[in-house]
Amino acid sequence: MSLTDNERDLNLWNQFKTGDEDAFVELFRIYYPGLFAFGCKITLRNELVEDCIQELFIDIWRTKGKADIISFKAYIFKAFKFTLIRQLNKQHKIAPLPDTGETGFEISHENLIASREMNLEQKEKLLNAFSELSPRQKEIIYLRIYQDFSYEEVSEIMQINYQAARNLFYQSVKNLKKMIFSVFF
Repeated sequence: MSLTDNERDLNLWNQFKTGDEDAFVELFRIYYPGLFAFGCKITLRNELVEDCIQELFIDIWRTKGKADIISFKAYIFKAFKFTLIRQLNKQHKIAPLPDTGETGFEISHENLIASREMNLEQKEKLLNAFSELSPRQKEIIYLRIYQDFSYEEVSEIMQINYQAARNLFYQSVKNLKKMIFSVFF
């Protein structure tokens, strides 16, 4: 019987909490690519994204994994999002705005368009329809579809309740379908 990703992650987390440095390195190795891709959806500043990932893992190392978690994936993505946004606010030397959840979240056309059978005009129209969604709608579609997070994990990362996550995802997909339908037909 093989472990789920969450069970594997929790095993590694618990091993790290008991002092296993290799478990910590493995968590970093597993999550670095996904965190980097997620960060690049928020900002195009790749070096800042890399620095924030390293800062996050250094902070985790310093606290020796004291947090009790249910889903490491949700925990790490949520913590990373806050680290990155905090650094963006600090570097822009502006007072942080109240967290409305509105980030400059974008999904590239490579992620959005999986089918190679679409012609260039259809791809462009689909990307334009997607660009009409709010940043929160783009973010929830990315987290649910491309990162395969559960609604519970999405609600934790986006700091909204479970039902709000379901409603936001439903409304986002509904809006996207409506825009796509009007574009293609």
